[in-house]
Amino acid sequence: MDNSDQQRSQRQIATWLMIGVGMIIIQVLLGGITRLTESGLSITEWKPITGTLPPLNDATWQAEFDKYKVTDQFKYVHQDFTLKEFKFIFFWEWFHRTWARLMGLVFLIGFIYFLAKKKFSTGMIKPMIILFILGGVQGFIGWIMVKSGLVPEKYFVGHIELTTHFIAALGLLCYTLWFALSLVVKEEQKIVSPSLKNFLLLILVVLFVQLVYGGFMAGLRAAISAPTWPDINGYFLPPSYDELTPFTKNLVANPITIHFIHRGAAYLLAILVAVWWYKTRPVNSSRLFSKLRLSLLLLILLQVLLGILTVLNATYPDRLVLLGVSHQAVAMILLMVFVSLLFIVRKRQ
Repeated sequence: MDNSDQQRSQRQIATWLMIGVGMIIIQVLLGGITRLTESGLSITEWKPITGTLPPLNDATWQAEFDKYKVTDQFKYVHQDFTLKEFKFIFFWEWFHRTWARLMGLVFLIGFIYFLAKKKFSTGMIKPMIILFILGGVQGFIGWIMVKSGLVPEKYFVGHIELTTHFIAALGLLCYTLWFALSLVVKEEQKIVSPSLKNFLLLILVVLFVQLVYGGFMAGLRAAISAPTWPDINGYFLPPSYDELTPFTKNLVANPITIHFIHRGAAYLLAILVAVWWYKTRPVNSSRLFSKLRLSLLLLILLQVLLGILTVLNATYPDRLVLLGVSHQAVAMILLMVFVSLLFIVRKRQ
């Protein structure tokens, strides 16, 4: 394969991977809608193959509804649900699972096609295998998350399991994006700056903490516990921040404490990004870097604004779905911009 054919193959593979990135984003957003509409426990079984089709007649719909009625979520939260209302929440969980199946097919068919056409270089095979393993693990984690809400005295999925599922999905997103970037980004588009790279790595630590606590916020429905801003129910640090024992339990299970940490990390993240943006003003050797640099600043400001609006509208279910999903979408775009910057800013040539 000559150099031009190799570059063409790399562009085709990168396009396929970016289609996968788009599908992962949609999958995570569908997960957000499923959570916000309380649909996640509507399908009580995991049938990767036979569960592809939804119920097709009244008898099978009633059978699925009867299975749902056994759950504590139905008994104590949705006890007044009609079959029509059940169909609504069933749709979102079914669509979420079906999109995951479709995503797997897109990756599998693409892999077989490029393999048959000998488009892959030897160095691409191992990353591809890792990609499929990550996808399979993500599906398994999803089922563990659903099972966490199907036990007695649980009305929703566990927030630890939900956060693990969320972070694993973001890991898959970042890995796929990094792989695609490695195929299309040219050397002249990269920046060599050890200090800027180290600063980005510092921001990465804060961003990871922020994403984990975003998952905790979602899983514990913590926004509803303090739908005020800039204060938290009238306090900077509410007195109930340490009501659980031992104290460390508050860091992972107290909605108010998690609220406080998530807000604080957001402010810190915004400040760090603004400082990094200011420090990078003299760097203008790469148009790609300049675009990503500006995008990072604008996205972090938009994300803080959406976070505030989401908290203030937490008690309005319809608004919460729209704002919550938007908040999640911008978080993923922000993460993708950040990963792209991590890729093009190098410590050494």
